[in-house]
Amino acid sequence: MDERLSALGAWLRTALPGASLRLEPASADASFRRYFRVFVDGGSTLVAMDAPPDREDSRPFVHVAALLRAARLNAPEVIAHDLRQGFLLVSDLGATSYMSMLRDGRDVDRLFGDAATALVQWQASSRPDVLAPYDEALLRRELSLFPDWYVARHMGVTLTPAQAEGLEGVFKAIVAHNLAQARVFVHRDFMPRNLMVCDHNPGILDFQDAVHGPISYDVASLYRDAFISWEEERVLDGTIRYWEKARKAGLPVPADFAQFWRDVEWMGLQRHLKVLGIFARLNYRDGKPHYLEDTPRFIGYVRHVVGRYNGLAPLARLLDDLEGRKPEVRASF
Repeated sequence: MDERLSALGAWLRTALPGASLRLEPASADASFRRYFRVFVDGGSTLVAMDAPPDREDSRPFVHVAALLRAARLNAPEVIAHDLRQGFLLVSDLGATSYMSMLRDGRDVDRLFGDAATALVQWQASSRPDVLAPYDEALLRRELSLFPDWYVARHMGVTLTPAQAEGLEGVFKAIVAHNLAQARVFVHRDFMPRNLMVCDHNPGILDFQDAVHGPISYDVASLYRDAFISWEEERVLDGTIRYWEKARKAGLPVPADFAQFWRDVEWMGLQRHLKVLGIFARLNYRDGKPHYLEDTPRFIGYVRHVVGRYNGLAPLARLLDDLEGRKPEVRASF
């Protein structure tokens, strides 16, 4: 018997006294959280979240859900919670994700358009000192996942002093570029897997890691997705459409789209390197090997960016060394 599932059932009976309940697994994610769809009398459904308190802090979920809903966005309503046990009961946004629709090529323009509108609305609600800052320390911790988990653990490579020095120079450049951007609320995982197709579109999930940081982060996440890739024309067009909406809403995006595009690429690069480290860590530390299947997608994302900017050449050479590839001829900007 799953002891936590048994405890969750007992808690739900106190949160919904007298109701006849049935639980089905809904989903799990890369953390230690898991979700169950709760079928209640009359056919209505809710979602129960099990977040072991020794592994997950559920307070940010409650806090950010309230911020999203205050911004008139479709985030789950927290109906009941027991943070000591790590149990939450929230409204159900349904079972149809953006990912399932986009993979089938359905309503791509409409779905991305709705996502961009919601993103602008979220960013327009930003206030300082409400969410933790996406500061240099956090950017650095995330970047360190790449050498620690992808290079050292997954590739089994110890960097030479020259490689380590070159990578450190790249990291300094990435951090400086990204910290120079205007700051807004950042969902931090604003991608199709975490967006649900709803009447009030999109439903927004997996927001508990939200921070106050660079304005280009979430749009970079939306189009350079972890589990589905888009042709460059689609990414560029969608980013332009977001940028136009952001400017109209008075958000602090650069007036020159070319500058914003560079911001998106450099911010995306930080995320791609982080994700390469996280996917390796999920495999070796957490026993979740299927994430490694998408590693080539992120190597492709990284190579796309490092091939465009001279300041990133040491990272391009490192990837060549890791993959045993000869250096390619690269455009410079």
